Amino acid sequence: MHDNKRPVVFFDGGCPVCRREIGFYQRLDRRHAIDWRDIAAEPELLDGSGVDWRTAMRRFHARDADGRMRQGVDAFAMVWEYLPYWHWLARLVRGLRLVGPLERLYGWYADRRFRRRCQTSRCSADDGNADN
Repeated sequence: MHDNKRPVVFFDGGCPVCRREIGFYQRLDRRHAIDWRDIAAEPELLDGSGVDWRTAMRRFHARDADGRMRQGVDAFAMVWEYLPYWHWLARLVRGLRLVGPLERLYGWYADRRFRRRCQTSRCSADDGNADN
């Protein structure tokens, strides 16, 4: 079930690191506050999001409860706001204005992850999906 009033997280379920991290967050989300969407398994879950599949696979994307699309560290901080014990990290990152500096580090990691993922599996904009 997809509830438009909940934040939505778009993640690469075909990436072992991503799957582990999102699985950790999902276990913490006992209230089911977030709609988790595996776009590697079901790329059509991006329909209507305004983000194409390849862009979503390159960087972490989430749509907040107000419908605004977020990406990278900003998207992670939005997720943390909904998780027990992690909301303090979101406050810290936002309060100390660390989103920008952390974004540079995340950008380096995300680009590296995407290149490695696409070298080890089929990852083509023409496919619209990655084979796992």
